[in-house]
Amino acid sequence: MDKLLALKMFVQAVDSKGFSSAARQLGLATSSVTRMIDGLEAELGAVLLNRSTRQISLSDAGAAYYLKAREVLNAVAEADASVTDRGELPAGHLRISVPVALGRRLIAPHIASLLKRYPQLVLDMTLSDDIVELLGERVDLAIRLGSAAAMDGVVSRPVGHFRRRVVASAEYLNAHGFPEHPMDLMQHECLRFSYGPKQQVWTFLKEGEETRVPIEGRFKSNNAEVLREVALAGGGVALLPDWLVNDDIGSGDLTSLFESFVINPNDASSAISALYLPNHRGSKRVNAFIDFISELLGPEGLAER
Repeated sequence: MDKLLALKMFVQAVDSKGFSSAARQLGLATSSVTRMIDGLEAELGAVLLNRSTRQISLSDAGAAYYLKAREVLNAVAEADASVTDRGELPAGHLRISVPVALGRRLIAPHIASLLKRYPQLVLDMTLSDDIVELLGERVDLAIRLGSAAAMDGVVSRPVGHFRRRVVASAEYLNAHGFPEHPMDLMQHECLRFSYGPKQQVWTFLKEGEETRVPIEGRFKSNNAEVLREVALAGGGVALLPDWLVNDDIGSGDLTSLFESFVINPNDASSAISALYLPNHRGSKRVNAFIDFISELLGPEGLAER
C-alpha cells in the first residue's frame, strides 16, 4: 500500500465529507478512494470512518488518526516546499485564500501576469470570506480585509488600505432625492451587509467632527458584489470599498456621495493584510504573492484609481 497516498485520500475524504467529492478533488475514481481507505482500515485493524448511505463521519479512532495524518501531510508539503523554494525565483505550490469579491474583481484579472513572471510557481486560490485556520486548512497565505484578528502563531503583514465610499445610481437619486448631509440617509433605502448588530451605523468624519448615522433598508447581503449589483439597478444607497466601485463611478453608473467626508474612519478596519504561519518567513513563494498584492494596492495600483 502507498501509505502516503492512503493518508491523502483519507484526509481528503474527511475534508470533503464524502468519497465521491474527495475523488473529484483528487481526480480519481470514487472506487479507488473507497478501496484505498478500506485497505488502510484493514491494515490498521480499526474503523476510521463511520459510513451511512448519505454521509461519512469520523470514528473515535479516526478522529485521532486524522489529526496525525494531517500533521504528516503538512510536514511532507513543507519539506517539499523547503527544497523547491531555494532557487533564485519562487517555485512550487502556493495555496492562498482571498475574499470572494476582492479575488474576483481585483486579483483574478492579474493572476496570468504573475504566473508568466514566475513560470515555476503553482497557485491554488480559494475564494472565501470566512476566517481560515491556516494550518488546519493547509493554507499558506490568506489575504483579509479589515482588522486582522490577533491569532497566536500567525504573522500579519499590511499590504494596503482601501477607502469606503457611499454610492447610489442616478436612477435611485432621481427617484428619491440627493442626500445633502449624512443624516439625510435616515430617510433613504440603505443596502446593508448581513453581519454585525441588527442596527447598523455608518460613521462620517469631517474636520474632526464625527456623525454617526443609524441606517435602515429592506435588503441586506453578505456579499459586496451583490450589494453593488442592487445599487447599480437603483435599489438603494450602498457603502462599498473603492476597489469595487471606482470603475462604476468613473463611468457614471454610480455616484459617490459625501466625498468631503472620511467614511467609517478606522485605520484598522480599512487595512488589507496578509496572514501566514511563522515557518513561511523568508519563503520566496509567499513573499512573491505579497509583493504582487502590494503592487496592485499601492500608490500606483488599482485601489487608488
